Amino acid sequence: MSQPSHVTLDLDDIQRGVLSPRPTPYAATYILFRIDDRGQGRELMRRAAAVVTSAADTTSPLGQTWVSLALTHAGLRALGVPQESLETFAWEFRQGMAARATALGDVGDSAPSHWEPPLGTSAVHVVLVAVAPDSAHMEAAIDRARPAYDDLSGVTAIWRQDCHALPTETEHFGYRDGISQPAIEGSGIPGSNTLEEPLKAGEFVLGYPDELGGVQRIQPEVLGRNGSYAAFRKLHQRVGAFRRYLRDNATGPEDEELLAAKIMGRWRSGAPLALSPSRDEPGLDADPYRNSFLYQRDDPAGFITPGGSHIRRGNPRDAAVAGVPRLHRMIRRGTVYGPPLPDGALEDDGADRGLMFAFIGAHLGRQFEFVQSEWMNDGVFFGAGDAVDPIVGSGEGAGEYTIPRRPVRRRLLGLPRFAVTRGGEYCFLPSLSALRWLSDLTD
Repeated sequence: MSQPSHVTLDLDDIQRGVLSPRPTPYAATYILFRIDDRGQGRELMRRAAAVVTSAADTTSPLGQTWVSLALTHAGLRALGVPQESLETFAWEFRQGMAARATALGDVGDSAPSHWEPPLGTSAVHVVLVAVAPDSAHMEAAIDRARPAYDDLSGVTAIWRQDCHALPTETEHFGYRDGISQPAIEGSGIPGSNTLEEPLKAGEFVLGYPDELGGVQRIQPEVLGRNGSYAAFRKLHQRVGAFRRYLRDNATGPEDEELLAAKIMGRWRSGAPLALSPSRDEPGLDADPYRNSFLYQRDDPAGFITPGGSHIRRGNPRDAAVAGVPRLHRMIRRGTVYGPPLPDGALEDDGADRGLMFAFIGAHLGRQFEFVQSEWMNDGVFFGAGDAVDPIVGSGEGAGEYTIPRRPVRRRLLGLPRFAVTRGGEYCFLPSLSALRWLSDLTD
């Protein structure tokens, strides 16, 4: 574990979208752009530097509203970033998410050949994200950003995905989301688990020491420092199939809710099994300590929170697993898109609904890719063979899920794939000074 240190982050140079948790409730939008004219792409970078919100801007007139801008590897090339500089970026980023599909479990229905155009193609250069507490503030943020690109004929908007909090403030499977976030040294933003020491800034922001003492750098320094990597994924949720699976494998309504909790590791309200093993306690959602618990210390065998549950796979905390959990910690954010499936419906109605998932960190390989391939799509790390995550795992109908209990464990069979990847991108979130550097590039 890292030793405490005093780190000062350049908050006025870091995009606010890197460090700040999204508001609750929220509205958000993702807009993708293609750069057809290098000069106008650079002009977009110049204008964006004046629009993108910094992490130091916590008193914005728009409140909990911010705009972020990210670039794909193809986007950096389109701007004319020199090859010797491009080669200093993470190799996973240079390959792109579509090329990493097999390692990520994006096969079958989730394979790039089935992705929603233009996701996963070389046409995606810029990703603009606006996040706000409601639709009115979000549209105001977009209006504020629009002058950055509206009159640039050489920059074309090619895709947009609007997101919004459901009236229940849950995601489509019915769980409260966005609960667990790490504390980051120097950010001034507290983590959600008081038992977790703040992580080194270099785990999430380039140019600072990480948990191993290393510093991730991109050349030139002005381009890399205070930046971060992001992975954006559009995940379609098969809500009817999920509800039907719970119904078919439960003995009644109460058991159905218990199964749902054992699969996620939390009750629908967000209350963790670790703190409320036998029943949902919605009041825990208002408790600032609702996320403060450990596994190895209190539940090593998973009798309370199964080792294969979604939240324990994504963040094993202090559990003894293959890999050091702190080295694979990452910032996760999710925003819901699409209409809710009517209450009680057990068949999907053909509407597109799901989650726009975002990872943010300094290590695409040992954070996002490791967790996705080793913890979500495999069970070896905690002794469960090839069992996949029951919520977002890559199983296609033959999956199994084991719930430890006495005297006999409970096994769920025929676990289908409930979340299907509809597309995604690996991106780089440059600092504000890097945006200005990109705008000053010359051929």
